[in-house]
Amino acid sequence: MKFFRNLLIFTGVVIIGIGLLSFYTGTALLHPLIWYILGFMVFVTALAYYVSRLGVGYDPDNFQLYYFGSMGFRMILSIAVIFVYIYMYSENELQFVFNFFALYFLFTGFEIYSLITNFAPQLKKQS
Repeated sequence: MKFFRNLLIFTGVVIIGIGLLSFYTGTALLHPLIWYILGFMVFVTALAYYVSRLGVGYDPDNFQLYYFGSMGFRMILSIAVIFVYIYMYSENELQFVFNFFALYFLFTGFEIYSLITNFAPQLKKQS
């Protein structure tokens, strides 16, 4: 539950940042679909954490397997979204990709930090 609370707090901070950028720059820096990208990132981050958490619950010795599996799934899903957007729409493609990967790296960093702080003490106890 601590992860989901922290995810909501982090998402709130990102929303404030996006809102300020949107207010001051309009669509010069932010793609009009930025809010959908943000929702996608929150969903995928929560799903990846859930899968990693289940994996550690079933088999604590293979934490890396579950973590890298969820990261690979996240990457494939993200690339699929980018390809679908580029195939379906032909405007502001570069801006979409930059916004997408800016949020991707922010949420990936948050997930890595959260997983290390949450699972490292549990993994040390079992050794």
